[in-house]
Amino acid sequence: MKTPVSANGKRGGNGQARHQEQDIEVGLDGLIGHAGYAVRRFQIWIFQDFIRTLAAVDIKPTQYSVLTVIGANPGLSQMAVAKRLGIERARLVHLLDSLEDRKLVRRVQSRTDRRSHALHLTARGQASLRQFKLLAAEHERHVAEKIGAENREQLLRILSAFT
Repeated sequence: MKTPVSANGKRGGNGQARHQEQDIEVGLDGLIGHAGYAVRRFQIWIFQDFIRTLAAVDIKPTQYSVLTVIGANPGLSQMAVAKRLGIERARLVHLLDSLEDRKLVRRVQSRTDRRSHALHLTARGQASLRQFKLLAAEHERHVAEKIGAENREQLLRILSAFT
């Protein structure tokens, strides 16, 4: 069995090479100036904090978005939700199945198009969404703590072009 070799070429056993690799400063070169890279890293942080903050209620960011849009627009079709949130229809069906299993959402056959379903929050879904929104507000406070309240507001203004 070979002993691992660290970035500095030294051999070490028992995870020593991995420990040394973690201590190495890794430069990002041109990535520093790329908005896409910075946004992606921020998105990772945002999602991790959101998931951690809402872990007790087991709601992921996309589920929260779907519930929020349905709550604000009772009777909206699955296609309209998918289009507005930029979610593939097949993925939305899976999300709705899980939310329906949890008794948060119900699908009602559309009165005008038998191929379509109108989406509604159940009473449980409405009560749960109120709780989720309180936790999401806590998450937003974390964002403000991380980047500053004014920077958060400016970021929202900048990103509003994409919503």
